[in-house]
Amino acid sequence: MNDLINNWKLVLLLCLALGLAPFFPEPHLWGKLKWIAGGAHGMKLMDWFDVLLHGFPFLLLMRLLVLKFKSK
Repeated sequence: MNDLINNWKLVLLLCLALGLAPFFPEPHLWGKLKWIAGGAHGMKLMDWFDVLLHGFPFLLLMRLLVLKFKSK
Protein backbone atom coordinates (compact mmCIF):
# COMPACT_ATOMS: atom_id res chain seq x y z
CA MET A 1 0.00 0.00 0.00
CA ASN A 2 2.83 2.38 0.86
CA ASP A 3 4.31 1.81 -2.60
CA LEU A 4 1.08 2.94 -4.24
CA ILE A 5 0.72 6.27 -2.44
CA ASN A 6 4.42 7.04 -2.91
CA ASN A 7 4.39 6.32 -6.65
CA TRP A 8 4.79 9.66 -8.45
CA LYS A 9 3.46 8.37 -11.76
CA LEU A 10 0.32 6.92 -10.23
CA VAL A 11 -0.40 10.04 -8.16
CA LEU A 12 0.04 12.30 -11.21
CA LEU A 13 -2.22 10.03 -13.26
CA LEU A 14 -4.86 10.19 -10.52
CA CYS A 15 -4.58 13.99 -10.45
CA LEU A 16 -5.13 14.23 -14.19
CA ALA A 17 -7.82 11.57 -14.45
CA LEU A 18 -9.86 11.62 -11.25
CA GLY A 19 -8.91 15.05 -10.01
CA LEU A 20 -9.86 16.97 -13.13
CA ALA A 21 -12.61 14.78 -14.62
CA PRO A 22 -14.96 15.72 -16.22
CA PHE A 23 -12.84 18.13 -18.21
CA PHE A 24 -15.53 20.12 -20.08
CA PRO A 25 -16.89 22.75 -19.67
CA GLU A 26 -14.43 23.15 -16.77
CA PRO A 27 -12.66 20.70 -14.47
CA HIS A 28 -15.09 19.45 -11.86
CA LEU A 29 -12.85 20.20 -8.89
CA TRP A 30 -12.27 23.75 -10.13
CA GLY A 31 -16.02 24.35 -10.28
CA LYS A 32 -16.47 23.02 -6.74
CA LEU A 33 -13.61 25.17 -5.42
CA LYS A 34 -15.16 28.25 -7.02
CA TRP A 35 -18.46 27.31 -5.38
CA ILE A 36 -16.76 27.05 -1.97
CA ALA A 37 -14.93 30.34 -2.52
CA GLY A 38 -18.27 31.95 -3.29
CA GLY A 39 -19.62 30.96 0.10
CA ALA A 40 -20.72 27.36 -0.55
CA HIS A 41 -24.39 28.36 -0.50
CA GLY A 42 -26.56 25.38 -1.30
CA MET A 43 -23.81 22.77 -0.99
CA LYS A 44 -25.04 19.47 0.36
CA LEU A 45 -23.16 16.61 1.98
CA MET A 46 -22.80 14.89 -1.39
CA ASP A 47 -21.10 18.01 -2.82
CA TRP A 48 -18.59 18.08 0.04
CA PHE A 49 -17.87 14.37 -0.48
CA ASP A 50 -17.39 15.11 -4.18
CA VAL A 51 -14.79 17.78 -3.32
CA LEU A 52 -13.00 15.27 -1.09
CA LEU A 53 -13.10 12.57 -3.76
CA HIS A 54 -11.81 14.77 -6.57
CA GLY A 55 -9.33 16.59 -4.31
CA PHE A 56 -7.75 13.52 -2.70
CA PRO A 57 -5.22 12.92 -5.52
CA PHE A 58 -4.01 16.51 -5.12
CA LEU A 59 -3.63 15.95 -1.37
CA LEU A 60 -1.47 12.92 -2.16
CA LEU A 61 0.58 15.03 -4.58
CA MET A 62 1.09 17.76 -1.98
CA ARG A 63 2.11 15.09 0.53
CA LEU A 64 4.72 13.73 -1.88
CA LEU A 65 6.07 17.23 -2.54
CA VAL A 66 6.36 17.98 1.17
CA LEU A 67 8.14 14.69 1.80
CA LYS A 68 10.52 15.29 -1.10
CA PHE A 69 11.51 18.81 -0.01
CA LYS A 70 11.59 17.88 3.68
CA SER A 71 14.11 15.11 3.02
CA LYS A 72 16.55 17.51 1.30
